[in-house]
Amino acid sequence: MLYISRNVSLPDNEIEISAIRSQGVGGQNVNKVASAIHLRFDIRASSLPDFYKQRLLKLHDRRITTDGVVVIKAQQYRSQDKNRHAAFMRLQELIQSVAIVRRPRKTTRVPKHVKAERLDQKRKRGDTKTLRGKISFD
Repeated sequence: MLYISRNVSLPDNEIEISAIRSQGVGGQNVNKVASAIHLRFDIRASSLPDFYKQRLLKLHDRRITTDGVVVIKAQQYRSQDKNRHAAFMRLQELIQSVAIVRRPRKTTRVPKHVKAERLDQKRKRGDTKTLRGKISFD
């Protein structure tokens, strides 16, 4: 059972886990032991509330396929148990990140006097620089 919040949890039968061989260097352990974890979670077929499902499917994340399946590969640790735990934590964080509803940002305008002041300073700086130029005796 994966707990997302006090009211929302995922049963283990909705999360598909398979052990695969890890990539990269590591000697005999990498070649012999399937320590990496490949986690698959189908958003549409899950028991998550519709709010979570809609927000997850709208999310532009490389871990979510076009079919609505979350694919997480955990191979950071040498132990299969630690990788399984890391994969579950990443799935939990992904789903929890969708639950946070951000307030819409209010667009603000720059006051007219601030714009005028900035342009005045630019003009003065430009005048100073032109006075530093070469003097022609014509």
